[in-house]
Amino acid sequence: MKGKAMQGEPRETEMDALVEAAQGSAPEQARNDVSKNVVPYNFSSSGQISKDQLRVISMLNDMFARNLTHNLAAWLRTRFQVHLVSAEQVVFNEFLLRIPEISYVCSVRMEPLGALSVLQLDLALVPPMVDLLLGGEGREGPLRELTDIEEAILASVVEMVCRELTAAWQPVGLSFNLERRQMQTQAARIMSVNEKTLCLSFEMRMPHGSGLLNLAFPAVVANTILRRLTSDWGRRTRHSPETRARMEATSKNIRLGCVLQLPAVRLPAKSIEALEPGKILSLDLSSRTLGEWRVGGQHMGTAYAVRQGSRRAARLGGETTEDDG
Repeated sequence: MKGKAMQGEPRETEMDALVEAAQGSAPEQARNDVSKNVVPYNFSSSGQISKDQLRVISMLNDMFARNLTHNLAAWLRTRFQVHLVSAEQVVFNEFLLRIPEISYVCSVRMEPLGALSVLQLDLALVPPMVDLLLGGEGREGPLRELTDIEEAILASVVEMVCRELTAAWQPVGLSFNLERRQMQTQAARIMSVNEKTLCLSFEMRMPHGSGLLNLAFPAVVANTILRRLTSDWGRRTRHSPETRARMEATSKNIRLGCVLQLPAVRLPAKSIEALEPGKILSLDLSSRTLGEWRVGGQHMGTAYAVRQGSRRAARLGGETTEDDG
């Protein structure tokens, strides 16, 4: 390896130079040239979200935030605002350290992958929500553990969050389903503490309260959605089956311009010049030639001109015309 590389093998020459520079046997100038091109590798930076992926994730979750804002505001009958604060990749242990001591944490199952993600919601949002739903003005309350009634109300909020996540993440084919509430000690068992997760953080604001909604996706899900987003987003948008069925049913009522006409023929200019009312113009076509049926200017087939009751109609025929000439 230390020997002189053969001519025409630049890769071996570079490797020789690196080894010699590392061992200190290369000239000082050569060591300086090599050191300019060598950059220490940080293994913790591998798999980080690129700028393009971050842009696509932000677009998707901005849509989720807008939909959740509208639905929660209508449900609570008050002003409500949700917006994306950050999207980053962190190890799961770091995500757990960010969770307040008193907080709502639950596991969310993602199908069809069957993987679990973690959802965390600040409990500062619960008192004003409960107060509004019980007829109050949405006043703040002390930070404490939830009662059974409050936990049931908050579960309804989380289910609404899951529905909006499913709608927003339809392009990657994932559905979100609330599994159950988890104590913080139990949440640490959902994923390996050293697993790199995709962490999304949303701020939720009400007239008398605010808090954070945090989501942590495991690496297998993060890698899947990032690959699908960067490859599919911008090229095509997938709609839910219900939306596709509604669009298809609506499109069937669209009226298109149609025409039943004879095939194109060539006529001498003198025949056109001699045209007058009542004159018969002879076309170079058989009397059994079918007409062309065109929809929106596109040829759809051939048809006979017929009558149906008091209206003109077209009876579809074959694709070829007969010529008895």
